[in-house]
Amino acid sequence: MTTSATFAPLLEQFFTHRLMQERQASPHTISSYRDTFRQFLKFVHERLHKPPSRLNLEEIDTPLIVAFLDQLEKHQGVSVRTRNLRLAAFHSFFHYAALKAPAHSAQIQRVLAIPSKRFTRTLVHFLTRPEVDVLLASPDQRTWSGRRDHAFLLVAVQTGLRLSEMTGLNREDLILGAGAHVRMIGKGRKERCTPIARSTLAVLKAWLREPQRGDGRVLFPSKRGERLSVHGVQYLLNKHRETACKVCPSLRQKQVTVHRLRHTMAMDLLQAGVDRSVIALWLGHESVETTQIYLEATLAMKEQALEKTSPPRGKPGRYRPADQLLSFLNSL
Repeated sequence: MTTSATFAPLLEQFFTHRLMQERQASPHTISSYRDTFRQFLKFVHERLHKPPSRLNLEEIDTPLIVAFLDQLEKHQGVSVRTRNLRLAAFHSFFHYAALKAPAHSAQIQRVLAIPSKRFTRTLVHFLTRPEVDVLLASPDQRTWSGRRDHAFLLVAVQTGLRLSEMTGLNREDLILGAGAHVRMIGKGRKERCTPIARSTLAVLKAWLREPQRGDGRVLFPSKRGERLSVHGVQYLLNKHRETACKVCPSLRQKQVTVHRLRHTMAMDLLQAGVDRSVIALWLGHESVETTQIYLEATLAMKEQALEKTSPPRGKPGRYRPADQLLSFLNSL
């Protein structure tokens, strides 16, 4: 590579060779990285007044990337999580650039040193068992779409699959008989199998006997036989939540999403005494530490219960150190 490496061919190679061939990245990852660089190149064009195809790698420096990330967060209102995801795309690209453009190693290392921004982790939100029961009973099972929605909700809350995993399911991914389970390619292109309860299996067997739509491959198709879109799934969830609110008013204060159903299943397993490592495998988490959020949510509930009780013998008051330096430290 020359001293002034051209940015455009390097970015194209990153997508076609690095992501698609070497890493075999999921379509979700590719689209996320694509959107990041598409937004970034528009930002660069406005800032440098230079067409993206004529950019040099040395122009994509740390101040420019940080300015783009700040613009996303401050002016477009994206969350810190989204900002960090955009940064991850740059880090991935510059790791690849380090191999292809070693002459720019100093610049590349400065970009790779851009830290992710810290943010406050909120407790996970989930549905209670009565809320889940009412939600599952909401679809009108006298209709084809009602039976589909009931099966969809049941599988989502019993397996804890992600939204992309639910919409990506095909009929062939459902393994019936002894040891019934559903097989999917999840995040990071990791294949995993999730067992299906007998009650869920009975519903799915009945659903498989329904007249097929489209090419008959998709497990939960739209009325036209196509895969459900993200907006289509959220529409049906909102629809059945509204119905369920008439019976269970507590649902009015909660948003129902596939991810919240995933949290609900994880909390059910945790409260049943299932080990965190098993829950991590069930959910397809890369690390057991990711499952810690559910344990923290459980501890929060216990603390709320504790606050409603009175200590057997407790005297009000606060410890006050006599030393002036300790007082200063405690005041910080």
